[in-house]
Amino acid sequence: MRARPDGYTIEMGQMGTHATVVALYPDLAYKPDIDFAPIGLVGWIPVMIVARKDFPPRDLKEFVPYVQANVHKLNVAHAGVGSVGFSCGQLLNSILGVKPTMVPFNGAAPAINALIGGQVDYMCDGGAINSVPHVQSGAIKAYLAERRSPILPDVPTAKEAGLPEFQVSAWLALFAPRETPKPILAKLTDALDKALDDQNVRKQMHDLAHEIPDKRIRGQQSLAGLLRSDIARWAQIIKTK
Repeated sequence: MRARPDGYTIEMGQMGTHATVVALYPDLAYKPDIDFAPIGLVGWIPVMIVARKDFPPRDLKEFVPYVQANVHKLNVAHAGVGSVGFSCGQLLNSILGVKPTMVPFNGAAPAINALIGGQVDYMCDGGAINSVPHVQSGAIKAYLAERRSPILPDVPTAKEAGLPEFQVSAWLALFAPRETPKPILAKLTDALDKALDDQNVRKQMHDLAHEIPDKRIRGQQSLAGLLRSDIARWAQIIKTK
């Protein structure tokens, strides 16, 4: 935010740092929709509901009533207040009408490790690459993903699994300091667009379980609109909770 606006300092933001955080921290030291100039959307991150491998429900149809009936003894991991996983967990709680014990960890990796070790029951993973290898190996189980992942083709989407209300657009995007000149922003946006069309980049994104956005929604205006709508949406969800 305070860097020289010369195009040489840019940042990778995401749904947690630029949208949900506004409602969670009233005294936040920055305004995501004002203090940064949007460059463009980088990718979508599938959000997954995952659980310890011996969690009793076999699928989402069993998951919902089990959680509702056993909520007082369930521990739900998350990667810290403000993380995508935390906010998605709050959304899931509101949909199911439950208030399980939320257990914070210093990041997604420790949370996943606790899940593998059976120390917690389930969590919303806001960066599927954290959990995908462990789902593939059978160390944890997956109930749904907000978006279909080619890496885990057997994991249904929220709509397919019977929880259509669980719609979460976790994303990554590039931003520059607010006063960055428009010609520099245009050059950065164009460079990002070209990078997302590069086959090597696309392969690496695929391997990370990230979905590359369509060209029509990659630009500055689309990102600015997404930011405004997400801030408003998550403020309503979080303040209700």
